[in-house]
Amino acid sequence: MDTTVANTGTEGKAWGGGTQPLKASYGKMMMWFFIVSDALTFSGFLAAYGFSRFKFIGSWPIADEVFTHVPFFHGNYPMIYVAFMTFILIMSSVTMVLAVDAGHHMNKAKVTLYMFLTIIGGLIFVGSQAWEWGTFIKGDYGAVQTKGGNILQFGKYETVKGEEVFKRVAVSDIAIDAHGERVAHERKNGLWFVDESTLPAYTVDEVYNGLMANSDVLVRTQDINEDGHKTVLSREESLSQIKNHGKLVVQGANLHVNEYGTSLFADFFFFITGFHGFHVFSGVVINIIIFFNVILGTYERRKSYEMVEKVGLYWHFVDLVWVFVFTFFYLV
Repeated sequence: MDTTVANTGTEGKAWGGGTQPLKASYGKMMMWFFIVSDALTFSGFLAAYGFSRFKFIGSWPIADEVFTHVPFFHGNYPMIYVAFMTFILIMSSVTMVLAVDAGHHMNKAKVTLYMFLTIIGGLIFVGSQAWEWGTFIKGDYGAVQTKGGNILQFGKYETVKGEEVFKRVAVSDIAIDAHGERVAHERKNGLWFVDESTLPAYTVDEVYNGLMANSDVLVRTQDINEDGHKTVLSREESLSQIKNHGKLVVQGANLHVNEYGTSLFADFFFFITGFHGFHVFSGVVINIIIFFNVILGTYERRKSYEMVEKVGLYWHFVDLVWVFVFTFFYLV
């Protein structure tokens, strides 16, 4: 039997799928390649965060106690503002869908409107994230870091609706100023080529004196007990921990230490949310460029709004990534 295959005209060609594989243009295919590679990058970051959190599960900060601020309001509002940010970003994805649909119908007016709303949503999100960073860095209550690297927070029990609840107390409310002069090491008056970082507002001794003067104030460690709450020490243990193990007064968070708990939490928070925020900011800039091209009629003359669709793919990806970041950092 002759098994020779007839030559169909494509023999020897590297690609026989036409000019639009999967019915997508070259630009769309390249955008999908970028999205897949970027998704792998974010996956690696979130996996590293997950492994680190699992390793330090007993001392990881509780999100409901960290993200409690709302602009222009004083009080404890756990996760409210983060939920607002998430809602704004998701709604901007909706307006982007509407812009893409309007582009398919060659409706310039609607594309302009929905692109404008998408840009506004992105700017609100980036601004909110910057405010959240500032609040996280500044801190709220302060804490003391021990020689072993643990974080000790302060508070006292109050009766709320018949139940005793541990309420945080700020270091500034209990510390007794010793009115002594402290000088940071500089190259001119300390070790050569060594500059000491900015001194904290209070010393451990001042905090200890304040703790002695406030008999109702207790120390809470970063370790989480079986009930899912951080461990509160007795009065004697509180005084002993500060006096014998206190090393540094910490206010806010940075890449070295933070008042909320293990320093890894702050490291991952700054890196992952910052990397995502850079993506959102980049998306806003690209959206603004596309927005002005729409106004100038560039895509009307091309008879195609495919550029709006391509930037829409990127914007949806950024929104989807935030859903995972929101889940990992704030909900789980």
